[in-house]
Amino acid sequence: MDNAIKDELAVDECWIVEREKLVEVVKSLGYDVLIDVVGVDYLGMENHKGKRFAVIYCLKNTKNMARVRIKVQVEEQEKIPTLSKIYPIANWQEREVWDQFGIVFDEHPNLKRLLNHVDFEGHPLRKDYPAKKRQWLSENDQMQDQLEKRLETLGYRVL
Repeated sequence: MDNAIKDELAVDECWIVEREKLVEVVKSLGYDVLIDVVGVDYLGMENHKGKRFAVIYCLKNTKNMARVRIKVQVEEQEKIPTLSKIYPIANWQEREVWDQFGIVFDEHPNLKRLLNHVDFEGHPLRKDYPAKKRQWLSENDQMQDQLEKRLETLGYRVL
């Protein structure tokens, strides 16, 4: 691997931030790209003494190419504030984390299933979800509400 790439990777930092301060910290950093939002379930992890879940935000500053990861630890019943007002892409990324792990994002504009079907029960990436559990799709969600809203923002009239 090229030494310049190694040096760039070495400057990646990871900060643990309290959920109540997440929005304030993210705004103060001024990073302009939200690369990803990732959920983690620590259930059953040996020697883990923290909260059950974590949400990790991967951010990038395109001016100086700096990257940072922000980790927010959360219990099952706790909510994390949405970052969708700061980064519009967080809308779908947070929906993926909610769908797979059940972590709720407070004030999210449309927190509903994205990867699993509308009738799906539970959150399949939780460590306590039965690995061989099967669920039948009985109704298909066409995402009509989202499609119409997007078309209207582009200047089309939906009849």
